[in-house]
Amino acid sequence: MTSGNPTAARSMSLSRAFRWPITLVLGAVAVAVSAQFSVPLPFTPVPMTLQGLAVILVGGLTGSTAGAGAMLLYLTAGAFGAPVFANGSGGLQHLLGPTGGYLLVFPLAAWIVGWVGRRGNLGLCLLAALMGMVAIHVGGLAQLAMLTGSIKTAATAGTAPFLMVDSLKVALAGLLLWRAHHSLRPRA
Repeated sequence: MTSGNPTAARSMSLSRAFRWPITLVLGAVAVAVSAQFSVPLPFTPVPMTLQGLAVILVGGLTGSTAGAGAMLLYLTAGAFGAPVFANGSGGLQHLLGPTGGYLLVFPLAAWIVGWVGRRGNLGLCLLAALMGMVAIHVGGLAQLAMLTGSIKTAATAGTAPFLMVDSLKVALAGLLLWRAHHSLRPRA
């Protein structure tokens, strides 16, 4: 392809070098935008957002390493005050408060989805989406339990209200990931 053409090889190498940071930034931006679709619920300090769906899609579409990297960039930007969290907010207090457990596990969730769903078959894409969402909920439940002193209170406020909607997000994400993998495969 580039046999004997050092300029073409160097150009291809530069293209790859730019793809990585662009992928990270676009993944972080996707989750930041999804956070702005936020519905506060009166009975919980945790708003309903599209972040979980976005984290799953970023991890599944970019792969485990890039997905986790994009989420680390997202969290770093938010911790330093960029308005990337729900309702255009930012700051370290979000990582330490009631939503922090969900947020802090985003890199792990994206990594899980990217790794489990990498083969692209429907079953694995659905399993990857489910595992990513479970990881997010376990992180949120753990931090809420620490803050409230009760796992029952944490589950009532931070897990139960979201089960139906997040089940739909898992199904949608799994199908979208499968379709993306299917569409991107070279045809024989």
